[in-house]
Amino acid sequence: MARVTERIRLGPAALNPFTLHPYEIAGQVATLDAVSGGRAYLGLARGAWLDKLGIEEERPLAALREAVTVITALLAGDEAGFAGKRFTLEPGTVLTYPRERDSVPLMIGTWGPETARWAGTVADELKLGGSANPDLVPVARGWLDNPDVRVVVGAVTVVDEDGDWARERARVAVEPYLGVVAHLDPTLVLEPGEPPPLERFCIAGTPEEVAERVLELWDAGADRVELGTPQGRTALTGVGLVCDRVLPLLRTGR
Repeated sequence: MARVTERIRLGPAALNPFTLHPYEIAGQVATLDAVSGGRAYLGLARGAWLDKLGIEEERPLAALREAVTVITALLAGDEAGFAGKRFTLEPGTVLTYPRERDSVPLMIGTWGPETARWAGTVADELKLGGSANPDLVPVARGWLDNPDVRVVVGAVTVVDEDGDWARERARVAVEPYLGVVAHLDPTLVLEPGEPPPLERFCIAGTPEEVAERVLELWDAGADRVELGTPQGRTALTGVGLVCDRVLPLLRTGR
């Protein structure tokens, strides 16, 4: 992707420091930044379903804090070392990867107010992963308490000429995520057993309907909207519809 693009940012959204050590995260993002000519960014989150891997997430925010400290030091070429409770760097430890810049933009993914408040002090962006709910955007903005940090919304997206087919495909794709994120949305009050509203957790429909959803999120204050997989009947046809049909509507604001 770096070789065949010139302007777009490239990066993971997001990695977690529980399945990949911060040293490797720093090395991978440094390499991506080098091969893309300084267009990389890094997304970090606590992750989900880690219990299925036998990984204990004790004090996840503390681990994220330490991971950011380690990654920041490695990207900057800081050899002072770091002694944390979860991660350590011996003095003199440096990356064995090329470094294009001394830092890359940082995005923190979270649905939690405490993590969001911390993100407001260290990150360039906050991502509400798995949400397409415009009501949640101003809430997250309040958690951040920093107008300079951008709010990113990203969700399962399906665009197709047949809007009903797109919504059914999205319903199937988003189902595994609902158990993780549906109860975290403070703007929704669901009765026991009540299914969460699909449109709050995915973006699906015809190109015109998808464009309207993106505009709604922008109007709510989202700085960026990520149209996630599976995008369409295939990734190629879905991305094609996004580029050829959705983006022109967003440029004109219709």
